[in-house]
Amino acid sequence: MKQKIRFIINPRSGVGRKEQLPALIDEHLDHSKFEYEISYTQYRKHAKKLAEEAAKENIDIVCAVGGDGSVHEVGTALINSATRMAIIPVGSGNGLARHLKIPLQVEDAIKTINEGREIQMDTGLVNDKPFLGTGGYGFDALIAKKFDLTNKRGFMGYAKLVVKEYLKYKPVKVTIEFPHLRREFPVVLCSLANSSEFGNGFSVSPLSDVSDGKMELCVIRPFSIWRLPFLIYRFFKKTTHKSPIVEIIPFSKVRIYVENNFAHYDGEPFKVRRELNVEVKPKSLRILVGKNYNK
Repeated sequence: MKQKIRFIINPRSGVGRKEQLPALIDEHLDHSKFEYEISYTQYRKHAKKLAEEAAKENIDIVCAVGGDGSVHEVGTALINSATRMAIIPVGSGNGLARHLKIPLQVEDAIKTINEGREIQMDTGLVNDKPFLGTGGYGFDALIAKKFDLTNKRGFMGYAKLVVKEYLKYKPVKVTIEFPHLRREFPVVLCSLANSSEFGNGFSVSPLSDVSDGKMELCVIRPFSIWRLPFLIYRFFKKTTHKSPIVEIIPFSKVRIYVENNFAHYDGEPFKVRRELNVEVKPKSLRILVGKNYNK
């Protein structure tokens, strides 16, 4: 019996031409294994609704065709369901897809679905808000908020925004409570990392593993401006964990108090409460990965 796939396409995500997607799906999907349908999102949160409906209908696979926002909506809708998730990354960052070694070329991403390599990945829960790959409450949250308000997409638009905002950024105070430890300090970055990167190859926690039952808290305290080029270099070379100004702490549960009320989860901006209870939900999402992915 053929498996059923629902492709959920966000026509507004990322960069490039989207009108070719249906033809590419039809050409490269293995029709001996799958029968498929395509749905298009029409408004924000529509992908989440479509994915929830697919899970209730016992669709075998739901594929998010879009950027990190689409992946967030579809993936969080499928947590603790029998329906598997797939990704065709056509966004500007593609953080989780990059971590899972899903090809950025549409044709190759479709072939990844044909191969059917599956893992059960952990997800995160902050108060009542689930997420898949990364979250944050410092400079990364500010950038997510600003990026959401601009029409400029792609790496260069993102990079220009980062430089512009960093030059006037003021660190935020956070309090972090582990079961036997409490710490309070100002931070530039206070990020949750289930997967290793934000997107565009920008690796915040290079050793993070989405199926080890843990996440990493990545903290960067205020630093001199002359260190910034070296830190950026480490982010892209995936050596952030070796920097003397970066602290990466594994956890399964943590409580964080923040002085502002905005955050990002999977690159999507959200308003949040000042007290954040974070926990890992082990192996709560079935997801297809690239052939080069190794745990």
